[in-house]
Amino acid sequence: MNKKDIFIGMLVGFIANSMGLFLTATLLGQGDDFTQVIKAAAEEGFLGKLISLGAILNLIAFFIFIKKRQDYKARGVLLITVFIAVFTFVFKLYS
Repeated sequence: MNKKDIFIGMLVGFIANSMGLFLTATLLGQGDDFTQVIKAAAEEGFLGKLISLGAILNLIAFFIFIKKRQDYKARGVLLITVFIAVFTFVFKLYS
């Protein structure tokens, strides 16, 4: 049961981060297409910042799971958030 809940939390965290990235790119993209915003962010060197801003929705998912006392799902969201942070750090380091 615990592994299943952690996996569900990871899935929710990944989806929340993806939605957050899409919302961030849409809001900050000044009306440009999502793919154009991502390409421009990669060329200009702030793609890692967009990904980090997208992770803000993980905070909401995390606190919802904590409030419902679904600690293992919250743990999954936290794991994805840490993974995103490490990925962003490595991406910024090598780009």
